[in-house]
Amino acid sequence: MESFILLPAITISGSLGSFPPGGSIAATSQIVFSQKLNNVTEIALAPEQVVDFEAELRREREEKATAIDRYFRVRSMPLAGLGMKMVLEAERNDLDWRLIPAIAIRESTGGKYECKKVENNPFGWNSCKTGFDSYDHAIEIVAMNLSGSNPNTRKAYAGKSTEGILKAYNPPHIVANYASQVMRIMNKIGSESLAISENASA
Repeated sequence: MESFILLPAITISGSLGSFPPGGSIAATSQIVFSQKLNNVTEIALAPEQVVDFEAELRREREEKATAIDRYFRVRSMPLAGLGMKMVLEAERNDLDWRLIPAIAIRESTGGKYECKKVENNPFGWNSCKTGFDSYDHAIEIVAMNLSGSNPNTRKAYAGKSTEGILKAYNPPHIVANYASQVMRIMNKIGSESLAISENASA
């Protein structure tokens, strides 16, 4: 038994997104592994299996970030290079990893036509009345709000599907097909299961 370590399954009331991206990957991977095995009370993993799981988690993040950045880069969009930030904030807030970039693409062509009266707002957030310190800051704030984590906007977004979030973000009576337009962009970026779409450069 010396070649195995015992990892207790962890029951969590929140989501994986409650752990900061800068936190322990080992702790995060144990939690994800426990969630996937559902009601198992004890998990035995060889040390090399823990390492492999951490490596897989990093690989998945990198593939998602690559898909986002590739979409931005081939279209010369200013948000190229921020794919990993978007992936980590989606993970932190339990959002589809493609949602934040797709909104930026729909609202400002990936930062090309961002809000003019305020700074660093490529998302059209708050009808372009709110600026941010940086693109990183904008990504953090928009992701937090869309997840329902902000008490001021929780009623609009908490507990909703991706389509529901988009319909709250830009209601159908304002832009009739907004949700479907953004979801179409999401599918061009990649599949939800993170396989990079062949259409990402189309």
